[in-house]
Amino acid sequence: MPNTTDIRKGLKIEIDKVPFLVVEHQFVKPGKGQSFTRCRVKNLTNGSVIERTWKSGESVELADVETRDMTYSWDEGDTYVFMDTSNGDQIHVEKNKLGDESNFLIEGLEVAVTLYNGNAIGVELPASVVLQIVTSEPGVKGDTASGATKPATLSSGAVVNVPLFIKEGEWVKVDTSTGHYLERVNR
Repeated sequence: MPNTTDIRKGLKIEIDKVPFLVVEHQFVKPGKGQSFTRCRVKNLTNGSVIERTWKSGESVELADVETRDMTYSWDEGDTYVFMDTSNGDQIHVEKNKLGDESNFLIEGLEVAVTLYNGNAIGVELPASVVLQIVTSEPGVKGDTASGATKPATLSSGAVVNVPLFIKEGEWVKVDTSTGHYLERVNR
């Protein structure tokens, strides 16, 4: 078991039988008293962030967390099905584990699925995806210098704001974490 001196950013630990990711850590040596490590840790099952403090020399438990590269296959009721490209295994992930990021799932998308004790607890999408504009209102002629945007529906069903010059049928790159338009892509 590692102790507090082994805590680093990105380390996956277990607190009260729940997996956490160390987001930030700080070693503190006060003038009086025992030194300690203060950490901000993110709950890998629900995404909440908490602060935790350990006295110097205390041990922490590593979480049995595995990340596997998988491909999104299809939507099946209240779960999404992902396939491990190396061995063909299929994993069902509950829809609530993805939240708003599910708006950018397209068949064949490469993702990283996080497993805790063999159960899927999260899915990490790539930083950006390229999707086609399905519906969009035409832009107003001459109104291109104002930086104005309009809503556009993507092939995945997501709605994002795009510049006025973007037309139906064009391909755009979208940031999966924020849902913002990044650039137009030629295909």
